[in-house]
Amino acid sequence: MARYKDSVCKLCRREKEKLFLKGQKCFTEKCPIETKNYPPGEHGNSRRTKISEYGIQLREKQKIKRIYGLLETQFKNYFFKANKQKGITGENLVKLLERRLDNVVYRLGFASSRKQARQLIRHRHLTVNDVIVDIPSYIVTPGEVMQVRDKSKKLDLIHNSLKRIKDNTYSWLTVDKAALSGTFVEVPERADVPLNANEQLVVELYSK
Repeated sequence: MARYKDSVCKLCRREKEKLFLKGQKCFTEKCPIETKNYPPGEHGNSRRTKISEYGIQLREKQKIKRIYGLLETQFKNYFFKANKQKGITGENLVKLLERRLDNVVYRLGFASSRKQARQLIRHRHLTVNDVIVDIPSYIVTPGEVMQVRDKSKKLDLIHNSLKRIKDNTYSWLTVDKAALSGTFVEVPERADVPLNANEQLVVELYSK
C-alpha cells in the first residue's frame, strides 16, 4: 500500500499553518512552523506571484487531504461518494472523513495524531463493538463502540495522549477514560467539526 514517507512537517510548512500531523511535537516550540512559516525548498522563502483561483482551490484540497492523511486517489474516491449522497457535497465529504476509524480514534484521544491512530489500528490494539478491526479507513456508524484491547491497555502512548484531552471534547463522541473506550454517538454536523478549511473550494476544483 502506498503511503507518504517524507517529513510531515514539510506538509505543514507548505500550507503555512499547523495541520497537527506530528502529535505532541505540534504543541511545542520544536514545531518548524514556529520558526519557518514558509514553504520548504530552495525558493520557499522568496516572494511569489499572486496565486490563481485554481491555485487557491488546489491548496485547499491539498490541506484537507493532508490533515486526514490521505493519498490523492483515496481522497478523490471520498469526494465521489460524497457527491452521490443527498445534501451539500462539501459537507458530506467532511462527514465521511470524520467517520474514518483512524480519525475517530484520534478524536477520542487514544492517539496524539491520525498517523499514530492508524498504527494502533493496524497493530490490532482496538476493537469496534468487541470485534478487532485493523482497517483505518473503516467507516464508523452511530452507536458503535471503540475500545482498547485488554492486552494493550498499558500502552504509554495511549495514556499520554489521553492526558491532553478534556472529557466530552466533541459533542458526537463520548469517552470513558477508565475503561479506555469511546462511543460514536452520531454523525457530526459540519459546524461542529474543528476543521479550518473551505471544502466548497474542493467541490469547485473537482467540478471543473
